[in-house]
Amino acid sequence: MKTQEFKIEGMSCSHCVMAVRKELSRLKYVKVSDVQIGSAKVEFDENKTTAAAIVNAIGEAGFKVVN
Repeated sequence: MKTQEFKIEGMSCSHCVMAVRKELSRLKYVKVSDVQIGSAKVEFDENKTTAAAIVNAIGEAGFKVVN
């Protein structure tokens, strides 16, 4: 399992946090460790999913991952 933190642009409230958490929780092989305004920390199996899939899920919630 790999742990990675994603910096997220555009989050401003608890509803944003819930939206990101909801989308990430839908992904198989991903465990959501923490979601706060501006970031998400997840653990995932690199052999079964990718960081790009996580970035896409965050995009589905309406936000953009930044470096």
